Amino acid sequence: MLECQRCFWLTQHKIWKRPNGIFPSLPSGMDSIIKIHFDRFRERKTLPPEINNDMLDNRTSLFDDKQLLEIWRNNFKGISWTDNEGNILKGAVDDILIKEDKLIVLDYKTKGFALKNNSASFYQNQLDIYNFILRKNGYKTEDYAFLLFYIPKEISKSGEIVFDTNLVKVNTNIKNAELLFLGALALLDCSCPKQTCEWCRSIGQS
Repeated sequence: MLECQRCFWLTQHKIWKRPNGIFPSLPSGMDSIIKIHFDRFRERKTLPPEINNDMLDNRTSLFDDKQLLEIWRNNFKGISWTDNEGNILKGAVDDILIKEDKLIVLDYKTKGFALKNNSASFYQNQLDIYNFILRKNGYKTEDYAFLLFYIPKEISKSGEIVFDTNLVKVNTNIKNAELLFLGALALLDCSCPKQTCEWCRSIGQS
């Protein structure tokens, strides 16, 4: 929706489906092995070294309901909420932390270069929406989430790639997520937007 309102409208009204862009397989592969890595520590009931630092106090642990987490991680299932009109908002998380009775979203990111001052801001809407859905499902969440960045550093003498990690705390805004959702519904209730993007023009949807 934020990239092109017309593409969003046409896709959701099932007139056409915007083609998926080229997605590199490396981030997907990294995501899978990081989840396996975290699950090993989940079984030991301890935190991985990447997040075992002063940003998390001793009341914070990995979410221990592995079966439920597997559903929330699944791109075809995920965690969802349906409003009174039957509209569905859904997302798939990478991981969840728990601090006493509150959940904290943890999302892994693989970057090819050092973080910039605004790197975390590109994921604000994503983290806001995850928190919004969790709360709509009756869970308490903290007013923040974490991004864990993996950044390639060097290749060791044995040929292994060494990554730096950077844990970033991001304050979340539930109201922002709600406004995005309501804005999307309002857009779909209107006539098709006229402004086009390169995708619209490429298939003659202009």
